[in-house]
Amino acid sequence: MHGFTPLYSVSGFLVGLLVGQTGMGGGALMTPILILLFGVHPATAVGTDLLYASATKAVGTLVHGANHTVAWRVVGRLALGSVPATSLVLLLLSQHELAGAGTARFINTVLGAMLLLTAIALLARRQILVLVGTRLESHPPRLVAALTILTGALLGVLVTISSVGAGAIGVTVLLLLYPELSMARIVGSDIAHAVPLTLIAGVGHWWMGTVNWIMLGSLLAGSIPGIILGSYLAIRVPDFVLRPILAVTLCLVGVRLVY
Repeated sequence: MHGFTPLYSVSGFLVGLLVGQTGMGGGALMTPILILLFGVHPATAVGTDLLYASATKAVGTLVHGANHTVAWRVVGRLALGSVPATSLVLLLLSQHELAGAGTARFINTVLGAMLLLTAIALLARRQILVLVGTRLESHPPRLVAALTILTGALLGVLVTISSVGAGAIGVTVLLLLYPELSMARIVGSDIAHAVPLTLIAGVGHWWMGTVNWIMLGSLLAGSIPGIILGSYLAIRVPDFVLRPILAVTLCLVGVRLVY
């Protein structure tokens, strides 16, 4: 067991600082940090990070809800897909020995692949929107609703296994499906959906014994002030500066985990 250490809080602060500025990078950075820098077993890193994300994004949801920047209809559609998918994946994971070396390799591979996909979503978002967005504009509302539910299911699977995907990938897909929504409402809806998704997945991991509560408390002790400070700095640091740095970092970490 990894007990309380100030280094966890420092890591939580740095990740929270970045999330506060960009709205992304929480799971994509925290889980690899726990695995590569602190030697935490991948299953424990994922389980702990899921509850860490749920707690931090719950605060973000309160802020967005108060500012009326959450499209609850979209959140409901995403949850309609993600909740059953998350439950199914948890059931499948419970049939395996999560502390084993084989499970560690599997989680590392999925996590690395998700980091690479997230980096692509960050770097090529504008090109993706131009290429695919025009094709979706003429689709009927029922198809958009079905695609939203399907997106939620896919995020449920990926996030439950790797804790990554609900940020950059979720926002990119929502921008494609709902071009009429402002960026603030897209981000707010994505954050709001991440709360039940990560909470259910995190509780499932806790039930399977892959959550370290002392570590979780250490991370939150640093991340909460980090998110607050990052939110104040967001208007001072341009997004076009942070996005490439985050994407390159995710690429390097993703390749390291896969290979």
